[in-house]
Amino acid sequence: MSTLRALTLSIVAAACVMAAQAQGVRAEVGRPLQQAGELLKAGKAKEALAKVREADAVGGKTAAEQLTIDRMKAAAAQRAGDLGTAIAALEAIAARTGGSEAGPVAEQIASAYAQQRNNAKASEWLHKAIAAGHNTASVKQLQAYLQGASGDYAAIARDAAAAVAAAEQAGRRPDEGELLRLADAQQRTGNQAGYANSLEKLLTYYPKKDYWNAYLGRLPRKAGFGDRFALDVMRLRLASGTLTKTEDYMEMAQLALQAGFPAEGRRIVEQGYKAGALGTGPEAARQQRLKDLAVKQEAEQRGALDGQAVAAAAERTGDDLVKVGWAYVSLGEVDKGIGLIEKGIAKGGLKRPEDARLRLGMAQLQSPATKAKAAATLRGVKGSDGVADIARLWLIVS
Repeated sequence: MSTLRALTLSIVAAACVMAAQAQGVRAEVGRPLQQAGELLKAGKAKEALAKVREADAVGGKTAAEQLTIDRMKAAAAQRAGDLGTAIAALEAIAARTGGSEAGPVAEQIASAYAQQRNNAKASEWLHKAIAAGHNTASVKQLQAYLQGASGDYAAIARDAAAAVAAAEQAGRRPDEGELLRLADAQQRTGNQAGYANSLEKLLTYYPKKDYWNAYLGRLPRKAGFGDRFALDVMRLRLASGTLTKTEDYMEMAQLALQAGFPAEGRRIVEQGYKAGALGTGPEAARQQRLKDLAVKQEAEQRGALDGQAVAAAAERTGDDLVKVGWAYVSLGEVDKGIGLIEKGIAKGGLKRPEDARLRLGMAQLQSPATKAKAAATLRGVKGSDGVADIARLWLIVS
């Protein structure tokens, strides 16, 4: 409500200045109004309201004089916290004015009713403001507040989705606040697919760590998500800067070793040391043992991998070529690895062809010679078991 109050006060303050400087009123009306304006500038709202009432007590007022008095009364009453008087004055103004002023006055009335927690009247006047063509950012903000206060999250989702779609269709980045409103409303209404999509848009347009944490935290719980992608989720955490805990570095390194990629495991441990997450405390010796194991296995793999590549080429399917190719990538021999993955895909008979395309796209991202191809490869990855989600996320984080 503090935002709404600030909004209304700023609008009414402008009316105050206009009223104080108004021309075409008699001296017995204009003098107390001018004094009221000076009192308002000095922060003396109650005294200002008393001066406005002095002007209002003058007999035989013209329509122009009454309108000027009502403008100043609305300003003074709002500043004095007398919302009832402010609303009455604003409604009197609305009855006498139209055209371009109708919308802003209706918004002021809606905001004042909202401050009274009279959301039904606030919504009524807000609709009048919108009907008058007054659909400003502050109107949208008030509309969002009223929808939230009413619990109408379906309406919030509808309005926010329309705003996001309009921005995207116009080639603009959607407003972060609209995306957050949409995500919140979707979550509250149980639209989990929509919520995930909105989180992904937040990552795309505003790749903050909070959004990465939210998305990657829920991804493994997605229906049908493959357990084999646990290491991939942690790779994305590492790439997005959201892998920070000691236990996460240890788990990721162990998963890499179990998957047959000791060079990757060794790099993860080293990054943990560099980040200060590993190498200290009661578990330091265990962490060093894990690093030593990764170094040992990496040396063994380097000596055996060429032979494994020859054997993989003789296999009937391309699965082993893809695995050996990714191992080369993990060792830093990216272009050689890409070539083997491509041969594996071309050979066919793959148990999981979409996984192979994911690895190819991830490898292509690491080579200057193929980075331009990576986007097309990753966009082409299909599947409902998490493989397509991971491919899209690499396009965002890379």
